[in-house]
Amino acid sequence: MKVIYTEKQRLHHVRFEFLNGEATPCFEKPERADMVLNALNSHGGFTMVEPNSYGDAPMRWVHTDDYVDFLASCWDQWVEAFGDVHDASPYCFAPARHLRNRIPKDIEGRLGYYSFDMTAAITAGSWKAIVAATECALTGVDLIKQGEHAVFALCRPPGHHAAPDLMGGYCYANNAAIAAESFIRQGAKRVAVLDIDYHHGNGTQSIFYDRSDVLFASIHGDPDYDYPHYLGFADEEGEGEGLGFNLNLPLPLNTTDWSVYEPALVTALARIAEYQPEALIISLGMDTFADDPISYFKLLRNDYTKIGWMIGLLNIPTLFVFEGGYAVDDLGHNTVAVLDGFNKALA
Repeated sequence: MKVIYTEKQRLHHVRFEFLNGEATPCFEKPERADMVLNALNSHGGFTMVEPNSYGDAPMRWVHTDDYVDFLASCWDQWVEAFGDVHDASPYCFAPARHLRNRIPKDIEGRLGYYSFDMTAAITAGSWKAIVAATECALTGVDLIKQGEHAVFALCRPPGHHAAPDLMGGYCYANNAAIAAESFIRQGAKRVAVLDIDYHHGNGTQSIFYDRSDVLFASIHGDPDYDYPHYLGFADEEGEGEGLGFNLNLPLPLNTTDWSVYEPALVTALARIAEYQPEALIISLGMDTFADDPISYFKLLRNDYTKIGWMIGLLNIPTLFVFEGGYAVDDLGHNTVAVLDGFNKALA
């Protein structure tokens, strides 16, 4: 299997996030990708590929122009106002969308306008890394269009929380959504996105919520009790043309082990099989692991092999797009377990 990765993604390195009321070293850090790369190389059977260049135009397929322009210019404007000692981070947030009528001119105001939490600061290298992550996903799409059955886009920063004009949850540009749109623009009539990150992919849902050409299915922690809190409930089924093409499978915190997770995965995969997509994108979050420091599911390494195997049985051209996962010592091995299980299903 080919793996798309570039060292440019290391340029994004946020110092702190706010968790439980205090500044905490950010869990989303460059070492996450290092551990995955080490595990891939140790396992063997994976070919590393540098991404192609696409620029920021594909971001504008799923994100608003003003939001993309903000991401590109934020750091320079922050440095002009406050210097480069601290990361660019919001301190105030806009109210509900229908109450806003203008974008603030002040950089701190714009940071709050385009953010929904305090986990997505911007640093000197963030923009280059954000673009690079999208290019990893887009290169994966092109490789599948060229005949590869499966590709792993090792994207960092992750993307599934990024909405059309909002960053949050360590996410800035929605890599999986951009990849799905690329498939559509290259002729696919139906694309499915399966999000198996512990946290609901609220950004991906919001991008495709009124569309029927992209089916979104997500298995995640119950948002009544965990992040992102405001989306991810089972009664969110899409709207307009997209009604019936959004499937949320929230599961309980602390008691979700394989015996609870497997039936949800069977349900999601059955819906995808019924949909008959021409391509499948897996938002591959690995924070469902029992030892993840900020999540509450109880999956074990052997469970990830089963997940990959079950996805592989669908026999659909598949792009894996890396999302969350913060138990750094186990992250690489668990990721390889999914990909290895997938490959075994095709053997």
